[in-house]
Amino acid sequence: MPIRRFGGHRSLVSHSQTPKLSFGFNRMYVSRTGYRVFSANSTTACTELAKKITERLGVELGKSVVYQESNKETRVDVKESVRGQDIFIIQTIPRDVNTAIMELLVMAYALKTSCAKNIIGVIPYFPYSKQCKMRKRGSIVCKLLASMLAKAGLTHIITMDLHQKEIQGFFNFPVDNLRASPFLIQYIQEEIPDYRNAIIVAKSPSAAKRAQSYAERLRLGLAVMHGEANHSESDMADGRQSPPLSRTTTGHTGLELPCGRRHVVFPGIELPMMMAKEKPPITVVGDVGGRIAIIIDDIIDDVDDFVAAAEILKERGAYKIYIMATHGLLSADAPRLIEESAIDEVVVTNTVPHEVQKLQCPKIKTVDVSMILAEAIRRIHNGESMAYLFRNIAVDD
Repeated sequence: MPIRRFGGHRSLVSHSQTPKLSFGFNRMYVSRTGYRVFSANSTTACTELAKKITERLGVELGKSVVYQESNKETRVDVKESVRGQDIFIIQTIPRDVNTAIMELLVMAYALKTSCAKNIIGVIPYFPYSKQCKMRKRGSIVCKLLASMLAKAGLTHIITMDLHQKEIQGFFNFPVDNLRASPFLIQYIQEEIPDYRNAIIVAKSPSAAKRAQSYAERLRLGLAVMHGEANHSESDMADGRQSPPLSRTTTGHTGLELPCGRRHVVFPGIELPMMMAKEKPPITVVGDVGGRIAIIIDDIIDDVDDFVAAAEILKERGAYKIYIMATHGLLSADAPRLIEESAIDEVVVTNTVPHEVQKLQCPKIKTVDVSMILAEAIRRIHNGESMAYLFRNIAVDD
């Protein structure tokens, strides 16, 4: 009778060679059996984060093939047994967001049908997170994506700095929303000369809570910007200020409902006049003169607003301007605009691959967060508490 062997990869790093970790982790003790780590990306650039995580864990990356057919269909082949094991799928989101989502869904379903015990998605940047509210006649796409992931077989998600914390309520399984703020704060303290002369800036009132959390931990002042350089699209396109055409009847203009042969007339409803939204020009609440301005946000994608904010801060006397964000999407012409702007440096984490953008703009710097993701994987697999990863983290962070 053949002998059946169960277990994960053997550790590639001996205890004496385990890498020294900062952020409070001295040694990463990982169980050697019962789990695998896979990457769901079909592009090489997107697997760099997965390789760094597996190196810290001391395991090999799971053997699988993810590729696109000639007709652009996604195909996933898992090359090893995953029966009865905890499976972690690391999926970083490149510019082709929809393809990355499909790769994750197909791999999760393939692992589910291969009898994996638990399927945990490690999605540092959760896509469609900005579409988490109903706007006009749109839809809450983030809720749709959460339902799709659950249906595909995911049982847990590890992510980082969701655009809105309430997104966790869209899922019917556990979500660990890690924070990048300890790494960004460490960068400020170690890499920005004379950071004690800095001031934390919120680009908009909605970002004030996050900026306040940074300011309190760094013992720095806080400034808030309000207004827009260009007016945003108004609600006119929604038709809310377009009343129906006036009726040509000479009688009552209220609602008439047929009731047999008679028409029952209800009193007309008069709504109060709606004032059109109009934001003032950008203003800064706080003194930034002669200071280093550090703008805090969670996502930097289109940089037009950041460039306009940097110009205003320069006019107000700030002599250096830094931008700190967790997710550096940096779409379209963002590298060129940053290079030509008054911004001195843009610091983002490696939750999203942006090596091409860094070649186009040397002002872009990267902070590695693979350490906390690896520690989260280790703790979840071993059934340990995640509270240590959230120490000294403010509620509004």
